[in-house]
Amino acid sequence: MWKSIIYKEWLKIRWFAIIYAALGILVVGNIFLKVQHDFEFSQEAYYWYSILFNQYRFYEYSLFKFVPLIGALAIALAQYFPETVNKRIKLTFHLPINENKALMVMMLFGAFCLFAIAAVQLLLFTGLSLVYFPAEIVQSALISIAPWFLCGFVVYFLTALIVLEPVWKYRFLYLLVTATFVPLYLQTAAARAYSPALPLLSVFTVLLSVALWFSGYRFRKGEM
Repeated sequence: MWKSIIYKEWLKIRWFAIIYAALGILVVGNIFLKVQHDFEFSQEAYYWYSILFNQYRFYEYSLFKFVPLIGALAIALAQYFPETVNKRIKLTFHLPINENKALMVMMLFGAFCLFAIAAVQLLLFTGLSLVYFPAEIVQSALISIAPWFLCGFVVYFLTALIVLEPVWKYRFLYLLVTATFVPLYLQTAAARAYSPALPLLSVFTVLLSVALWFSGYRFRKGEM
């Protein structure tokens, strides 16, 4: 039964996940094409000076910041919007399995896909970074981009919450929460500036993972 649910979820999101993964790889590749260009056509000493003293962030001047957000939004809509058409998710709730567990399996599968794609992007980013920069700069870059990937999970959880929410006043409230918290993950900041906030942002992201139960409960009860 659980394998059938997972397979159903994969059929809904597979093309969005593949496109998201490909987009992330292309964007990361574009970042390091620019790095290679800058090393070859700029004075190397000036490039290093810009990174070390002028807070030049070689990874920020591209779509990279928004790729996790866009990918998570696309996957969440692909996964949950079809369930609201003619209230199809109620078919899942009528299966001989626990309703909350069914919702959790759906959400965990989507989150796992996001995690797997993020891992590929981060491994590629880290490997290519180490070709050009010392470990200290790479570590600083990873700390700086970590909130962008956390933002992807936040957008995924909140989009699922909003899409499955049957009560419009709650949808509006969740939209306000989304508009308030998502920008916190995307602030332009100096390298490593997010380091003290990462534990709190991570905890908040994990807590959001159970929020889907609230919308799921009202959907099951037929609230409007």
